[in-house]
Amino acid sequence: MSFALYLVGFLLITGGVAWGLVVAGVPHLYVGIACLILLGLGIVTGVSKTRARDSSS
Repeated sequence: MSFALYLVGFLLITGGVAWGLVVAGVPHLYVGIACLILLGLGIVTGVSKTRARDSSS
């Protein structure tokens, strides 16, 4: 559940960045590239922060 919340928050941030870039007049190709990079970073950081730690017993 915490991963889903993390991902929803990151999607909101990505949407805000995309909106800001479009308003600033950045070409749509670059907006798409930026969104894909942010989405990838969001998934990687979300998985690393929410995954269960292995017990080393």
